Amino acid sequence: MKAARYFERRLVHSAALLIAISALAFTISQLAPGSFLDEMRLNPQISAQTLAGLRAQFGLDQPLPVRYFRWLKSVAVGDFGYSVAYNMPVKKLIWDRLGNTLLLGGAAMVLAWIVALPCGIWSAYKAHRWIDRIFVACSTLLLGTPELALALLFMLIAAHLRNANSDAPTSQQAAASAVAEIWSPAVVLALAAFPILFRHIRSAVNETWHSPFIQAARGHGIGNMRLLFRHSLPAAANPLISLFGLSLAGLVSASFLVEVITGWPGVGPLFLEAIYSRDFHLVMAVVMLFSVFLVIANLIADLLLYAADPRMRAEC
Repeated sequence: MKAARYFERRLVHSAALLIAISALAFTISQLAPGSFLDEMRLNPQISAQTLAGLRAQFGLDQPLPVRYFRWLKSVAVGDFGYSVAYNMPVKKLIWDRLGNTLLLGGAAMVLAWIVALPCGIWSAYKAHRWIDRIFVACSTLLLGTPELALALLFMLIAAHLRNANSDAPTSQQAAASAVAEIWSPAVVLALAAFPILFRHIRSAVNETWHSPFIQAARGHGIGNMRLLFRHSLPAAANPLISLFGLSLAGLVSASFLVEVITGWPGVGPLFLEAIYSRDFHLVMAVVMLFSVFLVIANLIADLLLYAADPRMRAEC
């Protein structure tokens, strides 16, 4: 029952947060100067009557609160509106590209955690040794390298792989091309996320490794490996679970820039084009979908914390 009440409270908080985000994003986008129709005014073949009709059709002549509640009502039934730039419903535009973005962000997150978790644990265990200094130096180098430079570097590597397999059989060329297309942006995102994950993991494990209860257990003759895996890592799990939720949402939203640079057919290029063309409904749909994803990722992290930490269960 406690878990159900905790889950209900988190759902209510998440819903309130999403409503606040939607109201803020809607107001900012509406107060921004210019609209898609303003660009149409520059076309002498479009009459003022046509523009007035379009304003009435899209509800732009209504007050801001009325437009917001109409938009909120349509979103509640899964209708994200109509894209004036692409002349089609937004949901038809966005779902296929959303799948590509989630695939890229998910692959990058798995790759980043697979590399950062053992490196961070081992670096904390061997703190101030040569292996620790190598990992810290690598993370510092990656932290100071822009994603743009990493993306360009891996685009060159992908082009080299395609050229190297130009004389190979067709099936091998297709496999090399698919690997280059999918994994080069995923590796770029994983390398960009690695320094942050590595430093948080190293810090959390290092703090528990030098805590008094570990020192007391060591005084009773318990071996280092047992201390590390049975006692230190479970104590360091709380901040890492919170970090997992943030990284899950952060890697997906951070993929926008890499998608644009590498030409990955995700939501990033579509979002950028929607901003340039002032396609309001498409911009709002992308903002809200990724807000929902961020809230869900944090909700999952909270539930994992509730399951892992008895102190949270006692407080509820």
